[in-house]
Amino acid sequence: MSEKLLEINNLEKTFPGVRALKGVKLTVNKGEVHALMGENGAGKSTLIKVLTGIYQKDGGTILFDGEEINARTPIEANEKGISTIYQELNLVLFQTVYENLFLGREPRTKFGNIDRKKMIAEADRILGDLGIHIDVEKPLKAYSTAIQQMVAIARAISTNTKLVIMDEPTSSLDANEVQILFRIIRKLKNQGISVIFISHKLDEIFEICERLTVFKDGEYVGNYDVKELDQLKLISLMVGRDAVKLERKKEGYNFSKAEELMSVKGVKQGMRLNGIDIDIKQGEVVGLAGLLGSGRTELAQVIFGANAMDEGEIFWHGNSVKVNSPADAISKGMGYCTEDRKVEGIIPHLSVKENLTIALLPKISKFGFVNKKEQDRIVKQYIERLKIKTPTPEQAICNLSGGNQQKVLLARWMCMNPKLIIMDEPTRGIDVGAKAEIEQLIQELSDNGISVLMISSEIAELERNCDRIVVMREGKKIGELVGDSISYEKVMETIAKGSSREVQSNVKG
Repeated sequence: MSEKLLEINNLEKTFPGVRALKGVKLTVNKGEVHALMGENGAGKSTLIKVLTGIYQKDGGTILFDGEEINARTPIEANEKGISTIYQELNLVLFQTVYENLFLGREPRTKFGNIDRKKMIAEADRILGDLGIHIDVEKPLKAYSTAIQQMVAIARAISTNTKLVIMDEPTSSLDANEVQILFRIIRKLKNQGISVIFISHKLDEIFEICERLTVFKDGEYVGNYDVKELDQLKLISLMVGRDAVKLERKKEGYNFSKAEELMSVKGVKQGMRLNGIDIDIKQGEVVGLAGLLGSGRTELAQVIFGANAMDEGEIFWHGNSVKVNSPADAISKGMGYCTEDRKVEGIIPHLSVKENLTIALLPKISKFGFVNKKEQDRIVKQYIERLKIKTPTPEQAICNLSGGNQQKVLLARWMCMNPKLIIMDEPTRGIDVGAKAEIEQLIQELSDNGISVLMISSEIAELERNCDRIVVMREGKKIGELVGDSISYEKVMETIAKGSSREVQSNVKG
């Protein structure tokens, strides 16, 4: 029988108006990769924050390596052997790799100075043990997100770590980088280090994890061997109802005669965009596919006026227009749900009501005074329409789950009656139930004549939702798939070939 490392029983945590954990339990064995599963709002993040000393429990016990613990701070948890790697990496990009590895615990010489020689040597050794061979004296920002992720892992295990918690560790990684991460996880497992793995990407769970625990609405559902389940059964356990497969919602292509809403011609921006042309018709859902670094987000930022282009034109209803700022874009009827909702989307300590209506305030204000009655009506309408789970509109948005935060951001633009909404990774880091709801909202927007420009690193998501997919590489459009010709295989084929000619001849005839 496997030896237990972590055993949590009857854990309780309550916030004002919300009982977040209702007597949950979790057991993780030594040297095990264990998945923690559940929809957004299931209680996963709350449990991790209690375990790592960010929150204090209201009841229950936590046994770690045979000892009952109650960490008061993350430092105390770290000293016990628990390290966490969060979805938003807590690294200092402008410092060197070795400085990041020893941040807050720099070794000293006998004279009290920082021992940089020892730091560099130790950094080389630690990363080398993980199979990562880089120049540790370079700034961390010089390396890819995948390498930054490895540095975060190296920092986590460079102390006497027994348990590493990984919260959505692959959300910013491409397929090759995910495999590098998985190689590291397997190496940790072989060293007897346990891993709690949190991800909404079910394929990854079935590839890397041995056992999993499911939470729902702050309650314990069950503990399972991964090999006992298939994806539909797991989804059913998470959502508490029979799962429905996410499938393509489109048939044919219905926009051949539709009015063109927006187009860009010959857009260039540094080395990121190299003369790209795209167009979007009224009510059409257009997807941007491509690998990391293909220029998709940069194009979205240019369209929305967040970044200036070096060359090119934007046309709105057939007329050449200047979009020099987000304010210009909003005035024309655009909205933008950004890739990183926590950094660029939500204002964390403002309420749900304030976050939802912040772009609308000029329209519902007179002489500097907000029409509170109208504001409350709109907020109530969109909380009900989008099924946003919040105890009250006055709740700080930072206390909501990722899926509900994303719904608030969608509501922020929907209440503006936009003509075009740009969505950059709209379902990143949210569970399958919330993902299905957001995809349904995208179709409702399209049915109501609102155009959507959708960026996603999940090709299957683009396949399900888009009327047309533009494939990008190195800032250029290299292919386009339309209507029933859209498939995962053809998108991958286009990306791999880097040439649109052969694919387009099969697609646009």
